Amino acid sequence: MKTTLRSLLSAAAFALLSHVAAQAQTYQLVWADEFNGSISPDWQFETGGGGWGNNEKQYYQAANASVANGNLLITARKQTVGGMPYTSSRMITKGRKEFTYGKIEARMKLPLGQGLWPAFWMLGGNISTVSWPACGEIDVMEHINSENKIYGTPHWDSNGHAEYGGSVVTTPQDYHVYTVEWDASSIRWFLDGTQYHVMSILNNTGSTEEFHRPFFLLLNLAVAGNWPGQTVDESKLPATMYVDYVRVYQKTGTTTPTPTATQIQAESYGSMNGVQLENCADTGGGQNVAYIDAADWMAYNNVNFPTSGNYTIEYRVASPSGSRLSADLNAGTTQLGTVTIPATGGWQNWTTVSHTVYVNAGTYNFGVYAQAGGWNFNWLRITKQSTALVAQSTSTQITDPTKASSLSLYPNPVSDRLTVSGLSDDASQVSILDMQGQQVWSGHYTGKALDISKLQPGLYTLVIIGTDQKKQVTKFSKQ
Repeated sequence: MKTTLRSLLSAAAFALLSHVAAQAQTYQLVWADEFNGSISPDWQFETGGGGWGNNEKQYYQAANASVANGNLLITARKQTVGGMPYTSSRMITKGRKEFTYGKIEARMKLPLGQGLWPAFWMLGGNISTVSWPACGEIDVMEHINSENKIYGTPHWDSNGHAEYGGSVVTTPQDYHVYTVEWDASSIRWFLDGTQYHVMSILNNTGSTEEFHRPFFLLLNLAVAGNWPGQTVDESKLPATMYVDYVRVYQKTGTTTPTPTATQIQAESYGSMNGVQLENCADTGGGQNVAYIDAADWMAYNNVNFPTSGNYTIEYRVASPSGSRLSADLNAGTTQLGTVTIPATGGWQNWTTVSHTVYVNAGTYNFGVYAQAGGWNFNWLRITKQSTALVAQSTSTQITDPTKASSLSLYPNPVSDRLTVSGLSDDASQVSILDMQGQQVWSGHYTGKALDISKLQPGLYTLVIIGTDQKKQVTKFSKQ
């Protein structure tokens, strides 16, 4: 290490003293996976054995990850695959969701047993270029064997591998919230909101320049390895790591180099109708959705729009003769408009088309629908637009589904019955959506107050579609 442990501890003490002032800023949720029914397409699965640099004994495969009761389940099993005696899963957001600074947390319940090694951690997005440890690593939470404590550790390059770990006693077999707060001054580790470890990275102290760059997230459950040892208590298998949620927040009023775009591979759909896959000749290779016909569709689960506003949505497409697509949220509840696909001259001659739309903050199932056939689809990219950028984009149509609404709701907040004014008694279709965009109430407006007594307290969106198909959207709060 270029610096001594004492100097790092002194810098950490400074970070602790300055932490009170930093807390005056407010964190805002910018990305999350709540695992409500599916795994976000922002995750991709790494596969294979070979020890993963730590002499581990598992073979990673997607089949060992599932979702049940609002939790992600990563399960280690005694199962021989690829010459390895155990199987498990490892998930990463590399190239899809990367963050510089923020509050990163997960609520988790961990398995206990000799040889088990669950972890929630982060790696520098440039790992493919500079390798480890020069990319940097932030372990939000690691646990080994049957210990009654968890660990939080940074790793980096300081004329060789450097690390500065902390730990805290807990009950890992129970649900706890594991958090890192990371800014330009320091990295701080928390268990259930209580800080237990800190390291300064102010002015790159201790050669910590790695920690001022974008990092991606990882979740995995390893079996055996250099740290837990090579002995595995197979009586504990299968063993499952439960993840209730993963959330990333960033401070309001600050500007960071965090990427503002989310790119989703076309083949990462959660469900579809009528499409097939093929090898792709576009930059980056991989696969594309192929030979799309009219009325085919793809749905991408748990796509997060962190704030309300205008988003540019780009589609990477190819079409010999041209075509049309449309986009929507939550199975057509919100229509985002139609985009023309030009003739590109071939099935593998790629171009990018886009439109800019207004979307309310929330997590949605994002749908792409083929208004006409004869095209291929490689990826879509969603970018939050700043006010200045949208103002300059005079050639792009912006659709705001909440504008020009004459609806008035009272009382608001409401307890049991919601009265709607500004709408004629024409048996309009009424839908109520929760903040995840899921429909929780539907019916027809008949001029009477809506009985919403069975809804849970929270913020909701009211959508009314008249007989003329005009849509009106507004929000209300349920007490």
